[in-house]
Amino acid sequence: MTPLWKSDVSLPAGTPVEPGRRHDVVIVGAGLTGLATALELVRAGMDVAVVERGSIGELASGSNTGKISLLQGTTLSSLRRHHPASLVRAYADANRDGFEWVTHAADELGVPTTVRTAITHAQGADGVAAVTEEYRAAREAGLGVRLATADELAAGPVHMAAAVALDGQRAIDPMSLLTALASAFVAAGGRLHLHTAVRRVRVVPRPRVETDAGPLFAANIVLATGAPITDRGLYFAKISGMRSACVSFDLEGDVPDGMYLSADSPTRSVRTVTAGDGAGADGAPQLIVGGAGHPVGRTESELGMLEELIAWARETFPVGAETHRWSAQDYTSHNRVPFIGVMPRTLGRVRFATGYAKWGLTNAPAAALRIASELRGEKLRERTAWMKVIGTRLTVPADLARGAKENAKVGAVATRGWAEAVSRSTPVARPAEGAGTVAQHHGRPVGVSTVAGETRAVSAVCPHLGGVLEWNDLECTWDCPLHASRFTAEGARIEGPASTGLRRLR
Repeated sequence: MTPLWKSDVSLPAGTPVEPGRRHDVVIVGAGLTGLATALELVRAGMDVAVVERGSIGELASGSNTGKISLLQGTTLSSLRRHHPASLVRAYADANRDGFEWVTHAADELGVPTTVRTAITHAQGADGVAAVTEEYRAAREAGLGVRLATADELAAGPVHMAAAVALDGQRAIDPMSLLTALASAFVAAGGRLHLHTAVRRVRVVPRPRVETDAGPLFAANIVLATGAPITDRGLYFAKISGMRSACVSFDLEGDVPDGMYLSADSPTRSVRTVTAGDGAGADGAPQLIVGGAGHPVGRTESELGMLEELIAWARETFPVGAETHRWSAQDYTSHNRVPFIGVMPRTLGRVRFATGYAKWGLTNAPAAALRIASELRGEKLRERTAWMKVIGTRLTVPADLARGAKENAKVGAVATRGWAEAVSRSTPVARPAEGAGTVAQHHGRPVGVSTVAGETRAVSAVCPHLGGVLEWNDLECTWDCPLHASRFTAEGARIEGPASTGLRRLR
């Protein structure tokens, strides 16, 4: 499960932690949000440290499809359905600034990109209305979209009943970008602490992050971790975690070089990879197909969904050998707009960003611009207009309804998970290779799995809010269906709002 982008990349070594050191800003997370924020601040003369549990681009930032686009499926029409045009335009403007920042950074740092046309299309008649609605919302928000002509529809790589297109977008190798940003940050004097887990964030008596290498103190802290790693503000209940998968293939024929995304279900994402935006050392073109989206921990078989995606790709495109397969996790706010700003009940010392809904390559640098603006001390009147609009948006009834619906699902999943766990008792038969099962031992759910020939038992109760974990048969992980925390087969925390791993039982 290694992304195409990570198969041939030289990662920076980072800098050693100096326990007890005080910085102006400590940023948790070395994805695009964290590194863009860090580079903005260190170039403004601040003492900045970035702390990352793994390496750079460990999670979503290094595992996306490399599409830098302002046309984002049906995002704008989904927003416009329940929000005023001013908010939709602000969202588009934020992403436009994010687009300009990331493409300028790529050009400055020598990271190649290719210019592409982004296309949102209907796979059948049922999706035509969604395409039309997206076209109208995008035009209203100031994007120069157009409806595809009959010739363009016929020339597409898949059947398209209708399509909206936006020219002048970009494709990129995201890991090349992240590596360049990290190197530029360190060269400018920043501290990059990799393979250093943050255990807790505290505000009083002095703001600090507690890591497994010791504490780091700061005037301000930024959580660039996907889901915030603190429950202040209860944002875990205001976002939903979604996983999706990608597969790359060698190409054995021609496929148009647009960046395609379906407006109707099942969602399919398609783009070619060329020597200019991420192809391997031999420069041979490849095809990335994405899909298999589902709420974290709430599907019968992640592996089965991926196999269905692969079968569709082989039936549809002139592909040869599969080269890579990978998954990523994204978070969507219930009101469809990212949360960016000050974390409640932190005395204004902790900032965060979350809820990019799979469009982090533009939303992440936009978030970085806003957070950096605030930390540089810029007054509200000095900030870009979209920052003010998004920062003061109102919650509408539809937002509350979506949140209530999602949290009702969480409650139902929690109840079902406990009921199913206690219906099976240990000992259980040794799971087959790559399989896992949940049973109860003295009334407590236990997760038993076999990976690489080793059978392990861990607590199957998420340490965040007590959800019973589900086995992910594609990635061999324990996933929480409540708020999307994830753990390795050994119980180590991977991501999500949980701050600790699982208790090892055997």
